[in-house]
Amino acid sequence: FLFLLLLLIYYSVLKNLTFIQKTVREYRETKDSKAVTEKLKTIRARNEVGVLADDFSDMAVELERYTGEMIRLSAEKERISTELALATRIQADMLPNIFPAFPERKEFDIYASMDPAKEVGGDFYDFFFIDDSHLAMVMADVSGKGVPAALFCVVAKAVIRDKVMLSSDPVEILREVNHILCANNSAGLFITVWLGILDLKTGVVEYVNAGHEYPIIGVLGNDVEVIQNDNCPPLAAMEDTEFTKETLTLQKGDNLFLYTDGVPEAKSANGERFGMDRLTDVLKRNRGLTPKQIVTDVKWEVDSFQPKDDPFDDVTIMSVVWKGGK
Repeated sequence: FLFLLLLLIYYSVLKNLTFIQKTVREYRETKDSKAVTEKLKTIRARNEVGVLADDFSDMAVELERYTGEMIRLSAEKERISTELALATRIQADMLPNIFPAFPERKEFDIYASMDPAKEVGGDFYDFFFIDDSHLAMVMADVSGKGVPAALFCVVAKAVIRDKVMLSSDPVEILREVNHILCANNSAGLFITVWLGILDLKTGVVEYVNAGHEYPIIGVLGNDVEVIQNDNCPPLAAMEDTEFTKETLTLQKGDNLFLYTDGVPEAKSANGERFGMDRLTDVLKRNRGLTPKQIVTDVKWEVDSFQPKDDPFDDVTIMSVVWKGGK
């Protein structure tokens, strides 16, 4: 009786368990869930061993489905990463990025940079000649981050440059730009803009500040001054917005410093903000230096202050030193 009982246990339990073990090992090598399922179906036991065989069969099918999904998601992630890297390069290339920008012009020196918090950013800067003696300068920041803000940047930059080439009045320019952006803004984004036109002969800058950060003047050999005039509303926020033109005059050697809110609002690991006091202290230390040196040092200070793997916002900076007219 004992011999028959052991024989029954062997054929109904142990033999099937050994077969399941062998089949699972084969699956580990071949990853063929269909073959495993067919083999496990040969176990006819209606006890726990049969249930175990069915569970292993279902697990093999589910594991193969999961593996296929992971491969698909990995390929999709790689594709998105490649496209975002390309978008990052395109966005960087659409900004003036060859310095010195105008080596033949001795009246001024200019340098700028833009570092997005994500793969693509919502900030942009621009500078270009309107005519032989007037330089247009733009610093802008779109609400939000990522791809939507970057696409809005492209549109805004193109419209601003187009309108600047048709008029030298910052008020008229931004009025027209605002009208165009409001008419094509289904996403409800808005953009802060500082637009200034520098007369290279006199050092006079006529500008409009549409909700943007205050410009800072670094006076050669003296202090720095934050120009806190009243701001106008940002662009694309309201139709028929009225803008006010302001004027400032650069003396020979003065530095005009422009930036986006990613500089003063940069956060440290414990949540402390970089702030305007730190920014002005950095600029005081850099009085008399070249625009490239000023921008590089401010960037270094901000990057050192906030976590490198989780920047708070895009950091965009421009520095212009007027050396005097001809």
